[in-house]
Amino acid sequence: MLYRKIERTIEQHLMSGSNKILLVDGARQIGKTYIIRYVGNKLFENYIEINMIEDSLGNHLFEKVKTIEDFYLQVSMLAGAKMQEKENTLIFIDEIQAYPHLLTLLKFLSQDNRFTYIASGSLLGVTLSQTTSIPMGSIQKIQMYPLDFEEFLYANGMNEFVVSTLRNKFNHLEELDESLHNKMMDLFKKYLLVGGLPDAVNTYLSEKNIVSVRNIQAEIHEYYASDASKYSLENKLKIGRIYDLIPSNMENKKKRVVVKNIEGKRGKTFNDYQEEFEYLVSAGITLNVQAISNPKFPLIESASKNLIKLYLNDVGILTGILYGNNINAILDDQKSINLGSVYETIVASELKAHGKKLYYYDNRNKGEVDFLIDDYDSLSVVPIEVKSGKDYTVHSALNNFVNNEDYHIQKGYVVSNERTIRQKGKIIYLPIYYTMFF
Repeated sequence: MLYRKIERTIEQHLMSGSNKILLVDGARQIGKTYIIRYVGNKLFENYIEINMIEDSLGNHLFEKVKTIEDFYLQVSMLAGAKMQEKENTLIFIDEIQAYPHLLTLLKFLSQDNRFTYIASGSLLGVTLSQTTSIPMGSIQKIQMYPLDFEEFLYANGMNEFVVSTLRNKFNHLEELDESLHNKMMDLFKKYLLVGGLPDAVNTYLSEKNIVSVRNIQAEIHEYYASDASKYSLENKLKIGRIYDLIPSNMENKKKRVVVKNIEGKRGKTFNDYQEEFEYLVSAGITLNVQAISNPKFPLIESASKNLIKLYLNDVGILTGILYGNNINAILDDQKSINLGSVYETIVASELKAHGKKLYYYDNRNKGEVDFLIDDYDSLSVVPIEVKSGKDYTVHSALNNFVNNEDYHIQKGYVVSNERTIRQKGKIIYLPIYYTMFF
């Protein structure tokens, strides 16, 4: 079984006795159902699982449920013998977005407090915003992502002692010896190929077959592009077009979304596609990074919603699109291959998985810095520059950024393949795998 850090969060909540219902949000195919099912069966004598998408395609038992009495009655038809006490009965409402009215019902289930509940789904941000009565105070929503690099290390046999040692070295800015560095870079490059989708990771571990891994990634990528069932055909086509443009956007110098390229129409603005962008981000299949031209803490106060970069939620999907079954493009450090967009996708994914809001610096006169994050300890902004080649010390925009006294920058990071850790002025050079501890 794959180790997922979110398991501990789910377990702690379910054992806390809280009346709040845990709501796990995230893209499809990232392992939400599996990890909740695993924890539920481990902790509860009576585990009841109901998939609302399956119900909507089949019996429609919950389609018109409006009261808790109606809900219990329908559950009893499926698993009445398991409906015992709150302490030993967990009801898992999977894919709850299929029936938005059930989100409102969560409030009353929480107040009734008859059983323990947990729910999961995708597009929950959008669904909640369209719900007539948001169950605030009755739910605790958490976000789940594909396996991050630390979880990939555990999947490949690293234990908690090794990871703890790595974290301690990061905290003290200590580099690894050459042999351990080479091992980490080998696993990092394999993560670039495999990514963090559980089916892809499990297939890699069992078969070590890149074709099998790529087939899974391609299938999920196609599914992500087409899974916009609540929208009209026109909206679905626009969503698919924006999604398909992400890899080519990453190859551009600016890397940001160019609105006129979506439909090839001049005069279109970001607002014309706001619903489509909202879907791609809320579905968890893309990660959005907002532009900042005046980087003052907190960054959200000066974020531009119209200038964004979009990254795919899984680096394995991206490398599959870019390089197909050719693993040497990544494993052999071929000079003709620029891995900049791939490395940036990793950093975006790691930061997002760790709860960071993503921004980048974009100034017409002073250049661009890949990522900015808020540092709540120093109440300042931390810039991060990502380098995939040998010229990792060349970064004029970052130099100007950290030396601008108006920005009050305390430190900045450059992450690259280089093993050596050093600090030059305010800039700290780190190996790319240390982003798992940001």
